Amino acid sequence: MARRSSPTPPPGDFEERILDVDVVDEMQGSFLEYAYSVIYSRALPDARDGLKPVHRRILYQANEMGLRPERGHVKCARLVGEVMGRLHPHGDASIYDAVVRMAQPFSMRLPLIDGHGNFGSLGNDDPPAAMRYTESRLTAASMSLVESIHEDTVDFGPNYDGSEQEPLVLPSAFPNLLVNGATGIAVGMATNMPPHNLSEVVAAARHLIKHPAADLDTLMRFVPGPDLPTGGRIVGLSGIRDAYESGRGTFKIRATASVQDVTARRKGIVVTELPYAVGPEKVIAKIKDLVNAKKLQGIADVKDLTDRENGLRLVIEVKNGFVPEAVLEQLYKLTPMEETFGINNVALVDGQPLTLGLKELLEVYVDHRFTVVKRRSDFRRRKRQDRLHLVEGLLVALVDIDEVIALIRSSEDAAQAKERLMARFGLSETQTAYILDTPLRRLTKFDRVELEAEKAKLISEIAELTEILESDAKLRSVVSGELGAVAKQFGTARRTVLLEAGAVPSGALAVPLEVADDPCRVLLSSTGLLARTSGMEPVETEGARAKHDVIVSAVPATARGDVGVVTSAGRVLRLAVIDLPAVPEGSAALAGGAAVGEFLRLEAEESALALTTLDESSPGLALGTLQGVVKRVVPEWPANKDEFEVIALREGDRVVGAVELRTGEEDLVFVASDAQLLRYPAGQVRPQGRPAGGMAGIKLADGQRVLSFTAVDPAADAVVLSVAGASGTLAGGVQTTWKVTPFEQYPRKGRATGGVRCQRFLRGEDGLVFAWAGPVPALAAAADGSPVALPERDPRRDGSGSPVAKPVAAVGGRA
Repeated sequence: MARRSSPTPPPGDFEERILDVDVVDEMQGSFLEYAYSVIYSRALPDARDGLKPVHRRILYQANEMGLRPERGHVKCARLVGEVMGRLHPHGDASIYDAVVRMAQPFSMRLPLIDGHGNFGSLGNDDPPAAMRYTESRLTAASMSLVESIHEDTVDFGPNYDGSEQEPLVLPSAFPNLLVNGATGIAVGMATNMPPHNLSEVVAAARHLIKHPAADLDTLMRFVPGPDLPTGGRIVGLSGIRDAYESGRGTFKIRATASVQDVTARRKGIVVTELPYAVGPEKVIAKIKDLVNAKKLQGIADVKDLTDRENGLRLVIEVKNGFVPEAVLEQLYKLTPMEETFGINNVALVDGQPLTLGLKELLEVYVDHRFTVVKRRSDFRRRKRQDRLHLVEGLLVALVDIDEVIALIRSSEDAAQAKERLMARFGLSETQTAYILDTPLRRLTKFDRVELEAEKAKLISEIAELTEILESDAKLRSVVSGELGAVAKQFGTARRTVLLEAGAVPSGALAVPLEVADDPCRVLLSSTGLLARTSGMEPVETEGARAKHDVIVSAVPATARGDVGVVTSAGRVLRLAVIDLPAVPEGSAALAGGAAVGEFLRLEAEESALALTTLDESSPGLALGTLQGVVKRVVPEWPANKDEFEVIALREGDRVVGAVELRTGEEDLVFVASDAQLLRYPAGQVRPQGRPAGGMAGIKLADGQRVLSFTAVDPAADAVVLSVAGASGTLAGGVQTTWKVTPFEQYPRKGRATGGVRCQRFLRGEDGLVFAWAGPVPALAAAADGSPVALPERDPRRDGSGSPVAKPVAAVGGRA
């Protein structure tokens, strides 16, 4: 038994007071109080705004101090001091650590603090500068978290000493908990939540608002997985689905690496993205320890070439005689270049720590936004009703302004004037006081017009706010619209690539995978991105365009099969489908794809043109070259080779177009730089073996070359795009006029003839810069993959074009 002495007795009172307390009860009670404080006041975020108390207090106090994006930075020491003195009764180190984390773009997917100075480095390899040196202010994103906080949108409570009020939660205009994630260790529980892409999370939230009964699979079409600030590759999606369903799961994060020539005699592994919260110094130290312990062989040197201009660049030189791809596999297994992230979605809901899945997290946030918008609308309506009450009273006074003035002048004092005005005009006490306080200069005809306009506006706004408060459909529409606006303002492209299995990014190693050999489609975008779909369903053909959405080639395949990549050098390179990143089913863009160079090694001036299935039962490949040669290749592909030639090119020639025929009944289409278009059936071209050099495809005029070679189904709705340019731009440059013409306007001609003209040149134009023929919808893209809207169809076969709105670099479809 423990003995606790009573407080010191007053002078003269020498009676000893001793309270006997069971030590077990004392320890239990004290530990529970400590655990409660840690759980609710320090370690776990609120599921509504995704913030712990310290983060919430920092953002709120910064907003109260006016540290907005349009104003200058202030010393972090000042912000930390204000937060510690007014709201957060803990040490300044913990507050500054929270400020630093919210300012780090490699820690937060959407930083909430705009930092100025040294705020540390990736992996905390270099600590941040002291708070007396660094400066900070709020970001535009964090302003949306505190927006409308003074419009009675959230509850306030007393601070630690009861002298001030602080918000218990922020309005949070975007789902911060999912977007930025959270980490924290409490007593008996912990939370570890990865960041996500803002646009994807908002899309899922908006879908849930419209369809409250949506299931997890539907929501995961919008949020396929985390999107980490440092990029990288997530390997294995089953653990992500477990986490989204139950709130707990694991996944692996791999560094983004490629094999390159780092010196004149050596190859090396270049790492451009590391797993989340892993810094280059940690990787370098681990590699050196493994090399010294002789557990890792083949490493010649490791260099950290990271800088602000180029970002992360870790170069690992490989000794001659070692296979770089094999060394890379060992690095993944033995170093932090592959890390496991354990998801544990524990957050506070109504004051209770709960483990939440994706749908539950979205539901808690959406319900919070419903409450915020309701309270904000009610607040604004009350403000407008109060103002309308005053305006109506002032308008009543203006109608009989002479009588009002006379009544006031004849009154003994203000109190009598107030009573007489209320009795004469039936005004309220508030209206009467406002009239008496109104300056005489406002009692003009012009001000009356202004008051009547203000009254009409107030009535309209009150009606709109009332509709939000009384209509659930209107409330949902407002919340959804505001979320869409936030995503449009702050949304960015996905940084992390999702892979269903542990394929080596270089694609050079055959890794056995426990993945079903399900049918899929392999896609090649106009910007050279490769990806595979999760099913055989075609991608969307309607809706808004997106970057990288022009697909120049698509072939059916299976997840564990191979496809071929046809290059401009007349080669076919074998590619394992399982190595490719998977894009969500129905996605119209390949923003989550990976560049061809990550999987295949192309020679200088060589580019990937198209994909082929390597199916020997197909009619084979059709190729067209710069010098007008055409070839149909007999589909006999060597099974023991990863690369092989399919055409013997003449000197100076190259392949400009390649397509795998589906039926053999297609029309082959050449377009030359002098605007000559030749169309003839594929049956006029005899199939040849791989070593053959092809045959004459189109007759070219002197100095001309082939711009485009495609194959078009004659029964399909197809068009021809031709883009003319000025002299000297035939190699690509200024584009002046363009024209889209129906394909049926061009008659069939014989092979090796000159064809017909597809566009008449205007003054100053003497050649085509770009051309393409294919089925609709014809989707065009600029060099960076951004969408280009094409003009309407022009039925004139030989007409001139209209001015180019935006240069075209590629045309394809959504296959």
